[in-house]
Amino acid sequence: MKKALKFLTLIITLILFSCGGSDKKDEPSYGKKEPEKKEVKEPASKRVDLNNKGIGPITSVDLGLVVDKNMAAHGKEVYDKMCTACHKAEKKFIGPSPKGILERRTPEWVMNMILNPEEMVKEDQLAKDLLIEFNGSPMANQNLTKEEARAVLEYFRTL
Repeated sequence: MKKALKFLTLIITLILFSCGGSDKKDEPSYGKKEPEKKEVKEPASKRVDLNNKGIGPITSVDLGLVVDKNMAAHGKEVYDKMCTACHKAEKKFIGPSPKGILERRTPEWVMNMILNPEEMVKEDQLAKDLLIEFNGSPMANQNLTKEEARAVLEYFRTL
C-alpha cells in the first residue's frame, strides 16, 4: 500500500510539473508569425538635428545673445513678402512652420535651406524627409541674398 501511495504521488507530481507554465519562446510556432513591430518615426518637421549644417554657401552663422530688432524687422518684411504663400509662422501649412525652428535646426541649415533649396532636397536627408512629409511640395528658391536670408533667420528668433 505504501509503495502504491508513493507511486501515485510521484505520478501526480510529474503530471503537475508537466502541465505547468511553459516559455512560449521555446515552442515551435507552426507557421504562426509574430506580429510585426512597427517603428514609429518622428516626422521630419519635429525631428531635432542640431549638428547638420546643410548643403550650401553658409558654413558658419554667429547669432548674438540678443535679437537684433532692426534685422528681425527687415526679416519679417522679407518673410511676409516672399514666404507666406507657403509658410505660416504659427502652424503647418504647405511648408513647415518656422516657429521654434532654431530649437530643431542649426542656423546654417536654415540659411542653406533658404538660399539653396534645390540642392538641399537632392543631397540633405533631412530636407528629403521634409519634402516627403509635405507631400512633395519643394521649397521655391526665392533668390534671396545672404543678408536677406540672415534677416529672415533673425526674424525666426522672435517667433
